[in-house]
This record gives sequence, structure tokens and C-alpha cells, in this order.
Amino acid sequence: MTTITDFTARPLERALPGVALRGDSLAWNGREIPIRGGIVRFRDDDGYNAPFAQQWKAFAREQIDAANGTGITRARVLRETGWALDRMAGELVLEAGCGAGRFTQILAETGADLVSFDYSSAVEVAAENNARFENVAFAQADLLDMPFPDGVFDRVFCHGVIQHTPDPAAAFRALDRVLKPGGLLSFDVYLKDGSVQVWKAKYLWRPITTRMDRDRLLSFLQWFIPKWLPIDTAIKRIPVLGRYLGSVVPCMNYYYLPLSKAQKVRWAIMDTFDALAPAYDNPVTLEEVRQWFQSAGYERFEVREGGNGVVGNGVKPR
Repeated sequence: MTTITDFTARPLERALPGVALRGDSLAWNGREIPIRGGIVRFRDDDGYNAPFAQQWKAFAREQIDAANGTGITRARVLRETGWALDRMAGELVLEAGCGAGRFTQILAETGADLVSFDYSSAVEVAAENNARFENVAFAQADLLDMPFPDGVFDRVFCHGVIQHTPDPAAAFRALDRVLKPGGLLSFDVYLKDGSVQVWKAKYLWRPITTRMDRDRLLSFLQWFIPKWLPIDTAIKRIPVLGRYLGSVVPCMNYYYLPLSKAQKVRWAIMDTFDALAPAYDNPVTLEEVRQWFQSAGYERFEVREGGNGVVGNGVKPR
């Protein structure tokens, strides 16, 4: 039995004590886990996250800072985690739900040993986008059934993910389980607050769109969004009234971001599909997130509104 040497050894050796390589599989905890494409496959299909596999394969590099020429993703990580990225070298970090790997790049650049996984085969896109990093191990796994031991990671990062699981509260507990005492947890989740917001237009249409053939839905958006986006932008720029008028037709519009016209169209198609296609979309209140932390014994935590809804940051009690 040989210690892992063929792909990003260190993060997996630290996250799965006793793991070893056997040809094209891992031997760990009495299990044989297959490796394909340099990705450890704790699960083997797209399941309920098939829409995200489709999305990230169609829009593989739109949100990668190095590809779009912006610092949008890096700024979001800094703003929402509050982490000092220059102090993370050598830590063991988990990225739960990597999608196409937009955050993977930022976390990998810190010099931390990073384990990055996704529920679906979208992880293949993340691995390709971040192939240059030798400190990242990629896996396909279920957030609600993670293979990692309790208390193994120094930091856990999970943004843009847990609202798309069947049970966001259970997802929080799963993230907390694998975090070391004294470790840092950062996540976000969609906000449920009863207010009228333009991004909530999706809830009028999801009963229909989640039942549609996904290829047809994406094709329709690719036809519709370029035509509608200029009108939608004009509507959403109307003071006060624009919020209400813009809450009917779903269009995730990023007219305010430093992107080119073509990039804004691509992002609008991508994120409108993101809003309408997923099987699960479970927003929660600020108070619910506070209760998650309190039930887990956290004393040092913050819960606030953020760009994606609710941001939760905490230090796991020792």
C-alpha cells in the first residue's frame, strides 16, 4: 500500500488520516473510493444538483476573476468572511460546494491546504479551472454526508450552497461537525424576510421552471435575456418603483458590476438559470441562522445581511 503521491497528497492525508492510494482508488476506513480525472468520487452522479452540473459546464469561467478581469470574487470573500487571507498558509481548509471554482482560486492562493468538493460533476470544472494549484484536492461528495472525521479542518467555507440542499439547518450542523474547536466557519444562505426584492421574482416562476426540461429552459433564457436585459435595466434603475416592477419578470441583472456588455448578458443568463432551475431553494431568516449558532454552542459569531442573503461567521467554541 502506497501513500498518496499521484495527486495533491497533503490535503487528503490531513483530512482523511490513514488514507492510502491503490491504483485508481483510495483505501480509507475500510472503503475503496474510486478516483477519476484526479477527483475522489465519494458519490458518482449529479443527483438533485444536475442543474448545477449543467450550469457550470455551460458557464465554466464567467465568475473566475482571472478570466473576467475583475476582483469581484476576491472582494466578496474578503467582505463576507472577514478573513485575513495572508494568514492562512499551512492551514487545512474545506470548501464545501465549489461549483466552477470561483472561490477555490482565492482560497488556494492563500497557501492553505484546501479540500474542495461539490455534490455534482461540476467539481470537474472547478478542478480544470484550478489545475495549476498543487495545494488543492478535489472530491465529489455530499455536504449532508461528508466523509471527513469530526473536527479536522481549521476553516470551513461554504458560500452559495446550503440553500440548495434539502435541509439548510442540517447543512450547518454538518459544516460545524468537521470544524476544529477554535476553527473559523463562514457561510451564506438566501434570506427570507417578507420584503419585496427584485431577485425574488424567481419564486413566482419556479413552480413552472423546476418542472421544465432544463435544456429548453436554458435555450429560452439564451434567447430571451439578451432582448429583455436593456428593458430590465431601465426598470430597475427607477427609484423605489423599480424594485416592485422588477419583481415580476425573473432576470438576474448585474448592470452595476464592472463587466463588459457581453459579460453582463452572460452573467444574466447564467444566474437566471441558477435561480429558476435548481431542485431546492430554501431561504431562511436571520433569526434562524442565529439559532443555528446558539444551538451549536457558539458564543463568538455574527449574522448579518450580505450580498447573497444572510452571512454567518463564527469561531467554534473550544
